[in-house]
Amino acid sequence: MEQWKCTICGYIYTPETGDPEGDIPAGTSFDDLPDTWMCPVCGAGKEEFTKE
Repeated sequence: MEQWKCTICGYIYTPETGDPEGDIPAGTSFDDLPDTWMCPVCGAGKEEFTKE
């Protein structure tokens, strides 16, 4: 399973779950997230995430 981890707060983004609170549906790959998407916990940008 693909995961991306926020290096600021540790939040894990998984495409299988998406980000329901951010209106990102399940099945959305990290690469397909809008450039304006931010970590739902700390507000960090996509550039702060690393693939796990």
